[in-house]
Formats: sequence, C-alpha cells, structure tokens
Amino acid sequence: MSLNPGTATLAVDDNPRRYEHLSSIRLEDPDAVARAAKARRRHPGLKYGRQNFIVAADHPARGALAVGNDPVAMADRRQLLDRLQIALANPAVDGVLASPDIMDDLLLLGALEGKLVFGSMNRGGLTGLVNEFDDRFTGHTASALEELGADGGKMLTRICLGDPDTVSLLEATAKAIDSLAERRLIAMVEPFLSVRENGRVRNDLSPDAVIKSIAIAEGLGSTSAYTWMKLPVVAEMERVMAATTMPTVLLGGDPAGTQDEVFATWGAALALPGVQGLTVGRTLLYPQDGDVAGAVAAAASLLHHTASAHTAEVSE
Repeated sequence: MSLNPGTATLAVDDNPRRYEHLSSIRLEDPDAVARAAKARRRHPGLKYGRQNFIVAADHPARGALAVGNDPVAMADRRQLLDRLQIALANPAVDGVLASPDIMDDLLLLGALEGKLVFGSMNRGGLTGLVNEFDDRFTGHTASALEELGADGGKMLTRICLGDPDTVSLLEATAKAIDSLAERRLIAMVEPFLSVRENGRVRNDLSPDAVIKSIAIAEGLGSTSAYTWMKLPVVAEMERVMAATTMPTVLLGGDPAGTQDEVFATWGAALALPGVQGLTVGRTLLYPQDGDVAGAVAAAASLLHHTASAHTAEVSE
C-alpha cells in the first residue's frame, strides 16, 4: 500500500502485486484463515456509554459497487483493502462489518486484532435483481461466525408490502436472530420500508416509515435479548429513537451533501439516548477528497465516551 506523504491519500501507482500473497495463501494453505481467526486478539468488550465505530465493507457482495457518481468505485479489491487498512489502523475504529471474502482477507492481513467483528449474513438481494426483495442468506451463518470468534451478524431487512418475497425474508431473518441468540451473538438488524419504482428499489426514509420498519424488525425472532437496530439518520431522529429500547448503530449509506453537512447530522443523532455507535462504509472509505485517514478521524471525533452516551454505525 502506497500513500502520499502527509495526507494519507491513496497514490495512483500502487504496486499491483501488493496482495499477491493472499492468493498464494488461499491456494496453498486455505486453513490459514481459520488459524488467523483463532489466534486473533478479541475486542475487550462493549460498554454502555462508550460508542463504537464500525467500518462497513459488505457492499460488493450484493453487487453494489457505486459510490456517488462512480458506478464501479468499489470494484478494485486492492484499493478497497488499502482503504480498510487505513481506517482500521485508527485506534478509534472499533471494528468491521464485512462479507466473508473481505473478512477472510482482513484476517490474513492481521488487520482485525482487538477489533469487533460483524459478519454480513444475507447478500442474495442483488442490486437491480428482478426479485431483489428475495434477499436470501448467502453470506455468513451463525455457526460460521461462532467459529470465527465474531461478535455478531448483520442482516439487511427490506420490507416491501407490495412484494410477496417479504414474508419469506422476515421468516429467514427471525430464524437468523434465533440462531445468533443461541450462541450469544449480536443480531444487527437493518430494517427499511421499501418500494420498487421504475424497476429500482427505493428505501422510504421518512420518519414514519423508519419507525414502522423498527416496529416490525424488533419483533422478529423468539427473543430480542441479543438484537440491535442499524438505522439510517433521517429527519426527526428523536422520534425515531423513541421507537426502540434496543442498542442502535447509525448507518451512513451513500449520502448526498458535503462531508461537513453529513457529519453534522451524524453528530446530532449520536447525542440521542440508545445510540450505541456508528457503522460507516462508503462515505469514509471513498471520501470526495481521497483522504481516508482524515475522514475516519473526523467521524471518530463525533463519538461519545461518557456515561450518558451511546454507539453509532454507518453502512449501506
């Protein structure tokens, strides 16, 4: 990985062979992934009042490669790994949310020492797929996450009242929550009320829609003891957060507006009761100015580490 001195922006002449050793390990010693997971030092543990900062990197597994106006921004895996390592090197970053392929790379790179680890469980609802709402669980399983020594699993739960696949997704989500709870692992549920318009899926980010999605999602499974919410930052966040008692991480998605404007909305939401942290993906890994380290540091400065604070997360 090559960085421009002083700015921590990614250089354009990076060595194309810098991750060739990962291919070699995968070919000759695939058990190295399991050994790395077993040897990894775990995160010291979650504490109420100490908000957590989680970097999200599960978008490519759903075919979502776009950032802003660039439809293939996340296509280069070497660039993505560079950016993830920059973010994870900041001690204020508590962990990662990733699909199995990216998680395995990070384990082999030794980038997850002392970090929270959340696996991405359902990636079957590919972006633009004709039956995108049939979001099947094609990623991490609860048993695999237990073997990895992970802290939990995340599931995208898009609820479309006009699509019959929604009920199957809700059932699968409930089973995943139960499977995680049996292992005392966190179920990070990311709900949306969604619609299909002109062949594209759109999430309804009005406060009433987000509140309704919370009401549905937090009732899934036979226990909510290990369930967290992963919610977008929308208008009237005070009213939105009043809809749940569950630990909540905030997601960033691919927001519009300047970085300062986005960070201001995150900062206000992070001050609310019940917000446990921030899980951010594209917004920080692909900032407009290219300064990944600077964007991560700026976001980290928004977190609260006092007895009255909570945690936040930014993903997709």
